[in-house]
Amino acid sequence: MKIISTEFLTGAVSARQYPKGMLPEFAFAGRSNVGKSSLIKSLLQRKKLVRISSSPGKTREINFFKINDAMMFADLPGYGFARVAPALQKKWQRMMEEYLTQREPLTAVVFIVDIRRKPTALDLTLKEWLEELDKDYILLVTKADKLSAAERRKQTKIIGAAFMGKNAADLIVYSSKNHTGRKELWGQLQKLARLEVAERR
Repeated sequence: MKIISTEFLTGAVSARQYPKGMLPEFAFAGRSNVGKSSLIKSLLQRKKLVRISSSPGKTREINFFKINDAMMFADLPGYGFARVAPALQKKWQRMMEEYLTQREPLTAVVFIVDIRRKPTALDLTLKEWLEELDKDYILLVTKADKLSAAERRKQTKIIGAAFMGKNAADLIVYSSKNHTGRKELWGQLQKLARLEVAERR
């Protein structure tokens, strides 16, 4: 997909701050330090659109971006970082719950997991939550360049077995460093966006 325009709209901590409109919207969700910001920069081919922090748990808002005046991205706060205060973790959990249950334009979630890590309880909880809410998701296995081809195949099989539920649209192996999987992810996003627009007519 050719990126003509990208625009940061707002950072929100509650539903009343969400941007208006009904463009197809894709949320990016995953554990802290899983590579969400790097993924979005790679996907949009923009180096300065999303600030990357060296400290996990830095993103504390839902950041909204408009792409080509055709779709929206929502970068959700990462979950599961131990050094974040419990009260703040609960606040983030409520923020994510409010977004996933109330955001009407939400078309699908890009559910990001690190190819080097085993499935965690928090990841599995998010997967079960998406299934219960009947939300479509793309399983995005990131940091693929960190492993050999044989290790990638092994880990992808384990991750797919753990996370590919009935609402999973696809499993895509991705590297923000060399853009492996970028074409495949854009293909899924455009396909789901077209279906969403068609259903609204």
